[in-house]
Formats: sequence, structure tokens, C-alpha cells
Amino acid sequence: MKKLFLLLSASAVLFSCSKVGKDEYIITGTAKGIENGKTIILQAQDPNGMGGLINIDTVKVENGKFEIKGKVTEPAFHVLQLEAANQPIPFILESGEINIEVNKDSIQNTKISGTYNNDEYVKFNDEMKVVQKKLIDFQKANMLKMNQAQQAKDTAVINSLMKQYQTIQQEVGNNSKTKYVTYAESHPKSFISALIIQSMLQDPSADIKKAEKIFNGFEDELKNTKPGKAIKERLTAINSSVPGAPAAPGAAPAPAAATK
Repeated sequence: MKKLFLLLSASAVLFSCSKVGKDEYIITGTAKGIENGKTIILQAQDPNGMGGLINIDTVKVENGKFEIKGKVTEPAFHVLQLEAANQPIPFILESGEINIEVNKDSIQNTKISGTYNNDEYVKFNDEMKVVQKKLIDFQKANMLKMNQAQQAKDTAVINSLMKQYQTIQQEVGNNSKTKYVTYAESHPKSFISALIIQSMLQDPSADIKKAEKIFNGFEDELKNTKPGKAIKERLTAINSSVPGAPAAPGAAPAPAAATK
């Protein structure tokens, strides 16, 4: 009985250590080497569909640290804009404790961790870098050669390099598509998976049945995000436009000859 009491007490301590409640987030950031008073702005996509970013919150760096708190109902991509930095820091804003370690000398090497979707985002990017490495290596190895050929107007070299580049680009593109689908299949609760399937459904050559099967395997929480709902609407529209397929309840008839 004493052991059980100690176990329950330890569990209570573990659960009580969380700094956030339901639908709350806290971003704990370190910004070593950045002057006190420099601003960091939390930004989100304009919900009105204007394509720009809107400011959500602004804080200042104090002793190499910053903190942003707020509420969020579902995961969504946001960015942090550091004053004087030449590029933003993308991450997934979601409920939980998010840790961001800013690399002031190389913003793209900023470290993000702490919540499931951000950990997945980092791992996914690392895996995609491996898939795309062959193309990047070719660019680095032939950049000087291409510049010299352009200056000398050597069309033979330029055409040869372009042909090699296009071949590798096609290979990497196909491998990337395979990686996207494999990831979405094996990560039914990842926000990245929903974005992959949403993008996949915009491709006229996509395997719609495959996309639908993957979506049906998503966890309910992911299906109820904005991308999840958009996928469902898109699938309904596609299925209702197939000859002989029953229309979705309340859906308008598909045009006889829709064109893009």
C-alpha cells in the first residue's frame, strides 16, 4: 500500500509540472548573443486569405531569453520574426510547451522542440534533406562551372549541365513524392500528414483513392483541423463529380464541363 501511495504521489507531481492547460501554449526561447530589448514578433497567416502575415504577439529579449504565452485550438504554422534578422523562423503553434533556441548567426539552424508536431516537423525536414541531397550536391559542385559557361556563352556546357540537372531534379521529385506519401501513411496524427494529403489532392496526377485511404486512417483530432476539414471537402467534391457516384448531401451538381 505504501509503494502504491508513493507511485501515485510521483504521478501527481509529474502531471502537475506542466505549465500549460488545455488549449494553451507557452513558447520558451533562448536567444544568446542578442541584445536586450530586441523584439520578437509572433506572426500567423492572414485568415482573410490575403496571403500576408499578421502580428499575434510581440515580446522583447531579456538576458538572452524570451517567452510568449497564449491560447490555440488546433495546430497551425506560424513564424517568429526576430528584429534585424533576414528571415523568419517557421514552427507549428500548438498546445503545449514549445522550446525555441535561436541561432542568431544562422536562423535556419534554429532548434525547435517540445511538442509532438514540432518534433515531427524537425525530423521530417531532416529526412527530406537526405532525399534532396543529390540535387543540392550537384548544384554546389557545378555552380562555378555554370557561371563560367554563362560568361563564356558556352551553350554546349550550359545545355549539358541543364540536362543533367533536370534528370536529377526529376529523380529527386519522384523520391520526394514517395517520401511524402510514406510519411502520411505512417503518421496518422501528424499535422504534417494533413498538409501532405491536402497538397496531394491539388495534383491532377495524384492517386485520389490512395489519398482518401490515408485520410480515412487519420486520427479524429487531425481530421478536425482546418487542413483535415479541407481534405474532406475536397474528397467530397471529387467523389460527387465522378460519373455515377452519389452526390454528397446538400452538394450542388458538378458542372458538365469544368475547366481549370
